Amino acid sequence: MKWTCLFFLLGYLFVGEHVLSATASKRFRDVMTHGTAYSWNKYHHRLDRWYSDQNNWNDKLYPTWEKGDSRWKNCWKGGRVVASLISDSPALVGSNVTFTAMLKFPRCQKEDNDSNIIYDRTCLNNSSVLSDKYVYNWTQWIDDCSWVNCTHNNSYNVFPDGKSFPYHHGWRRRNFIFIFHTLGQYYQIKGGSSVMMSINTTNITVGKQIMELAVYRRGYRSYVPVTTSNAIYVVTDQIPFYVNISQKNNRNISDFIFIKDIPIMFDVRIHDPSHYLNHSAISYHWNFGDGSGSFVSNNSISTHTYTLLGNFSADLSVQAIIPVPCGPVTPSPLSTFPAFTTQLPSNTTLTSPNLTEVPTGQPPVERCSITRYGTYKATLTIVEGILEVNIVQMTSVQMTATQVGSSMVDFVVTCQGSLPTDACTLIADPTCTILHSESCHPVDIADVCFLTIRRAFNESGTYCVNITLADATSLALTSTLISINGAEASFSRTAEGILVTCGFLVVLGSLLTFFLYKRYKEYKPIERKSGQGKSSEGLSVYFNNVKAVLFPRGNERDPLLKKKLGIV
Repeated sequence: MKWTCLFFLLGYLFVGEHVLSATASKRFRDVMTHGTAYSWNKYHHRLDRWYSDQNNWNDKLYPTWEKGDSRWKNCWKGGRVVASLISDSPALVGSNVTFTAMLKFPRCQKEDNDSNIIYDRTCLNNSSVLSDKYVYNWTQWIDDCSWVNCTHNNSYNVFPDGKSFPYHHGWRRRNFIFIFHTLGQYYQIKGGSSVMMSINTTNITVGKQIMELAVYRRGYRSYVPVTTSNAIYVVTDQIPFYVNISQKNNRNISDFIFIKDIPIMFDVRIHDPSHYLNHSAISYHWNFGDGSGSFVSNNSISTHTYTLLGNFSADLSVQAIIPVPCGPVTPSPLSTFPAFTTQLPSNTTLTSPNLTEVPTGQPPVERCSITRYGTYKATLTIVEGILEVNIVQMTSVQMTATQVGSSMVDFVVTCQGSLPTDACTLIADPTCTILHSESCHPVDIADVCFLTIRRAFNESGTYCVNITLADATSLALTSTLISINGAEASFSRTAEGILVTCGFLVVLGSLLTFFLYKRYKEYKPIERKSGQGKSSEGLSVYFNNVKAVLFPRGNERDPLLKKKLGIV
């Protein structure tokens, strides 16, 4: 009985000692989550080369402070350090998601090439007097030390869990310790003011997750907390992508209002920063909602022209057949966090393995794949718009005596499609890159898109003239080159060609007229004077017909005669 009581007492003391020890020691879970409970079994071994947050934390070498602790105010000279933690999510399950942590130092502080923190004298006032250029000169602390003896305590070069720092070239320049934590596991790394880290999402829960970060800096005998941060990242089983829609002459793409009879370009851009889908077979299934049917393409860019007015639903389904190793498939676990809602369907198809033929003498290679999907839907409004703008005539305006020194040119402009409400003229250098002047005015056109725009040129030279007509939905432009020589204006080569052609026709008409006149004089009977009037009348009609052929005058069809047009 005595021995039984003694063993019971010793066992109680032994258990009590371990309980007190366990209670007194901190674990990564306590430090990184501030005591938030996670199921260790649920998240254990999700991430390769990450460690369980049940491991002990060295609180003496890496002290921990609660939020609001006054020691945070003095953890860094000159102010507070802020950590920016971002990720390239959303990530398709099976791909990698990359995190980037960057430290932002107080004003006028920066990191030099040796990873020391120095004062940036370019942003300091001239009145600022500094006794030292360094905020933290870590190179001086360790310059005369070896890898194993840089302090009085050899256990200094370890992470919070006691694991030794990895030795590598440039270790002296890594004076910050970054501890990442997610899903009940942690990852620790040394670095400068910024680090990058990637994780594979094969075994990560689909949905929203949280990545937490703690940053420490090098101290004399221990490491000092600098800052903390966290970021939400998203893992999805649906292909993440967006569609960039563009159209010529469209004034505002973001309102999803597009112009009839002008092609619309749909550019599908899959978000795959880790190149997980590089070896996948990707196809794009389109239905533009106007009765034109369904289209399947292997090209990420498609175009479609709507020929009717109204509202249409453009639907897209993206399919990716992803090659994967054959074996038992572990489905992605369901999220315990609020689900990440998108327009994408949760469709995943597993394909049975197939055998690939190889050279004789080698066993066939078994290949498997999985199929992921993603969808997109947009409602497009199709309206009338300005389809085309043309300069049909350019005329130099005769200047008065008081206007000597400048040139005025009238540009006669026509357009197709809807009627414009605004007209803008841009005058630039001959390369159309350096803008000289810009002028915009409202225009009032009732029924026919036909207007005259008058612009002044104060100096001689060659100019690029850009004329833009716009309405509420669309805009279209045209350009031409014009040469100004003093008070005269010479136009583009097209106008010169028209003048040369007209001159040639005049010469040809004169020769033909002379030939016809000679022929008539040769066969004209002299003695029939009594019929002279009738012959003269016939000759007049004959010449009028020739004149009508050579010099047509369809003035009654000229739009300028329909109404008196204003000059813009």
